[in-house]
Amino acid sequence: MEEQGEKQPQGEKQPQAAESKKWGDEVEEEAKLEEQMKKLSTQEPEDGEDELLHANEAKITVTKSSALPSLYSAVKKFEELPLKPDLLKGVFGMGFNRPSKIQEVSLPIIINDPPSNLIAQAQSGTGKTAAFTLGMLSRVDPTKKTPQAICVSPTRELARQIFDVVTKMGQFTTIETLLVVAEEKLPRKIESQVIIGTPGKIQDLITRRSIEIKGIKIFVLDEADVMLDKQGMKAQSLRLKACLPGKGTGCQILLFSATYNEEVERFAEEFVPEPRCAIRLERKELSLDKIAQFYIECDNEPARFNILSDLYCYLTISQSIIFVERRDTANNLARRMHEAGHTVSLLHGDLKADERDKIIDDFRAGKTKVLITTNVLARGIDIQQVSLVINYDIPLVMGRGEPDYSTYLHRIGRSGRFGRSGIAINFVHDMNSKRQLQQIEAYFSREIKRFPLEEIDKLDGMLREIM
Repeated sequence: MEEQGEKQPQGEKQPQAAESKKWGDEVEEEAKLEEQMKKLSTQEPEDGEDELLHANEAKITVTKSSALPSLYSAVKKFEELPLKPDLLKGVFGMGFNRPSKIQEVSLPIIINDPPSNLIAQAQSGTGKTAAFTLGMLSRVDPTKKTPQAICVSPTRELARQIFDVVTKMGQFTTIETLLVVAEEKLPRKIESQVIIGTPGKIQDLITRRSIEIKGIKIFVLDEADVMLDKQGMKAQSLRLKACLPGKGTGCQILLFSATYNEEVERFAEEFVPEPRCAIRLERKELSLDKIAQFYIECDNEPARFNILSDLYCYLTISQSIIFVERRDTANNLARRMHEAGHTVSLLHGDLKADERDKIIDDFRAGKTKVLITTNVLARGIDIQQVSLVINYDIPLVMGRGEPDYSTYLHRIGRSGRFGRSGIAINFVHDMNSKRQLQQIEAYFSREIKRFPLEEIDKLDGMLREIM
């Protein structure tokens, strides 16, 4: 349920949904929405997006501290949660019918009082963002003009997407949400109740006392495995946690991700204080069953590019993402694809912030169809039209030459959003890449099939069937 909403100007009060409409139009729209809420709360789920979201869910296990009361239980309807009407209206206004599995289990833990800390894991595209978004909005007191919720994500692109979800879900409330990323104009004193941003920028504002930290009720780390990994943003996350109100203040800490390696999982348990709950997936449940995984054998490096170029001669529909490991590889590949007559866009961390924003916005709107990118876009980004992911490079752990299993899973998860089907194609061009892909196959206990080059013309038909 990682939905995109209408972006609001940062630092300004969020407008009510019908502010610009005449009074009669506003009443009519309210009546329509009330009728929709009544219908959604009583009807049986229909075939479609809601069913897709539930069709491929993995089995999850929940463990909780002995200090927690035993009253927590899963819910089957959003109405079973203690949500204010204007927030419930926002949920239904986004077209959601019933909670996904991760939401059924996590929302009672997040929303109920007394607040409980949580380490949560669920497959990509199953509604993690909507779960913690609803949790943050439910904790906020809109009458108090001070920060009360902070959500930190590892990239600018993901922070913007979360901001859009919060904005849309809270559209019928008076809660103000602020996006805190580099090169955004921000007020000197922040009064918005919900802060969404990247760790360095949020830390800077806390240090300069633009964000008053004592009123924070809920703190969320999205893509927590990156935020807590020693090669990622562990130090920044620790500094942020040190700023939070201390024990006994009721500040709730939530970690959400699709993956946790053993080292990060151990540290997460130290990072999140007791009492806490944990929601876990078994490794075999991690790989997404509705994403068909293939590999294409290339004789060498030149052949790899030629096959990629040939492949795009056959594709006429849908959108796709091509992942590479390095920025220089991304630049070179984009240049060569342009020279070969293909229209592609390019996104990586060396680009200016406004360029990155425009590129992802154009791709999200369907103005561009093929996006070459680094791992900056591997996590969390929800673009439902994407049905094909190509790993031009196999993702590797930095400096070790071994496959990065988490990044692989996140990359292929950019297709098959909301439980839809998708296709992932891996390019194998030497002995190392072949060995690395075999290791990925063994790790997830999922077969990655060979895609015959002589049948490359059939790929477009496969994508048509998916769409």
